[in-house]
Amino acid sequence: MSPGSFEQEEEYRPVAEINMIPLIDVMLVLLVIFIITAPLLTHSVRIDLPRAASRSTDARPANIQLAVGIDGALHWNGETLDRAEMRARMAAAARLQPQPELHLHIDRAAQYQKVAEVMADAARAGLVKIGFVSDPKGAE
Repeated sequence: MSPGSFEQEEEYRPVAEINMIPLIDVMLVLLVIFIITAPLLTHSVRIDLPRAASRSTDARPANIQLAVGIDGALHWNGETLDRAEMRARMAAAARLQPQPELHLHIDRAAQYQKVAEVMADAARAGLVKIGFVSDPKGAE
């Protein structure tokens, strides 16, 4: 028995055919959408932009190596100095443009109070780029 026949049979069997009409309708709608949108994607307007040649001004700020020793001694780029002189140098460095980065090298046995004083002095001077430098090889 075919699905569209007029014969009256008692036995009903499920239809084992795929209805292709909805699939074809969906494919035609998608085809129309792609036909309409494809020219919109390739349409462009040519604009002659002005050209300028310049050098990159990627000036990297200098960095200051400040070490705090086990006894609280301060070393500014390898030069030993006292706290008053360190404050004066921090104030001068904070006025530079671009502002230098302050890299702190702290001895692991240094007192925390000394480290806090150095960081407070740097903040009062106006230095905002402060970083700690560690030695991963020296870690136990």
